[in-house]
Amino acid sequence: MAGIRSKDTKPEMVVRRLLHGLGYRYVLHDKRLPGRPDLVFTSRKKVVMVHGCFWHGHSCSLASNPKTNSVYWSAKIAGNRRRDTRNAEALRSTGWGVLEVWECSTMEKDLRQLESLLTAFLGPPCYLVRQAPNVARR
Repeated sequence: MAGIRSKDTKPEMVVRRLLHGLGYRYVLHDKRLPGRPDLVFTSRKKVVMVHGCFWHGHSCSLASNPKTNSVYWSAKIAGNRRRDTRNAEALRSTGWGVLEVWECSTMEKDLRQLESLLTAFLGPPCYLVRQAPNVARR
């Protein structure tokens, strides 16, 4: 388990590259917020948390139940889920919007759907807002 990273994971990097390519800018792992969310959009007051399906107990094909030491793993994953819920509630109670992105949605075939989900949550990128066409004045 020493080799398991909590930052810069493959699913997180997919989401980061996608958002940056779309023109969004963000802060990584802001220590001032509960749970140190993966991506923080301060001006929009929104956060994106990227969860690994196994580690956070998602109900998909990537989240398998270990055969050995199953009591330990069940307790570990249940604790992760409780912590995720507690952190998301703390963020929402202070006015932050929270989006949880699962590892399985970062697969190559789902990137268009993920892009739609992210842009619907975040709104238009800043460069689109700043470059709005000027309205003719009378």
